[in-house]
Formats: sequence, structure tokens, C-alpha cells
Amino acid sequence: MITPPTAPPPRPPDAALRAAARQMETLFLAEMLDAAGLDAAPGAFGGGAGEAQFASFLRQEHAAAMTRQGGIGLAEALFEAMKARIDEPR
Repeated sequence: MITPPTAPPPRPPDAALRAAARQMETLFLAEMLDAAGLDAAPGAFGGGAGEAQFASFLRQEHAAAMTRQGGIGLAEALFEAMKARIDEPR
């Protein structure tokens, strides 16, 4: 069946939209933790060339844990804004 050109685009499932919003909050929190110097302790992983990479994994996991526990409310605000944008008439 051919869809008429005036048909609204299909709505993405709310679960996928909410997951994207949580992922964005996690990325934001990881950047904030980096700026706060979470991995500033020299030699926390024994030093070496890979220390910066492993510190970023730890920072990312801390941010993900914060988001799973409710975060700072950014994910919910993003979800509502994106959902409103999708739901608005064209």
C-alpha cells in the first residue's frame, strides 16, 4: 500500500526515545565528571600509556550508574522535548 504524502511519519516507540535521552544524559555526565577531574589521581591505574583510556571507561561507568539511579533530570527533560517535537502537528 502506498502512503499518501500528507501522512505523518510513524512515531518511534517511547522506550527507544527514552533510551536515547538516557544515553545523552550519560554522555553529558561523563563530560562533567571529566571536567571535575574524576580521573585526576595520578597513577590510579598504575600509570602507563593506557591509564587515560581506562580512566575514561571508569568515568563512563560512573556516569551510567548515575543515570540509572535517576541522574540529574536531564534525560527526562530531553525525552519530553523530543517527544513534544515528534508529536507536534506539521
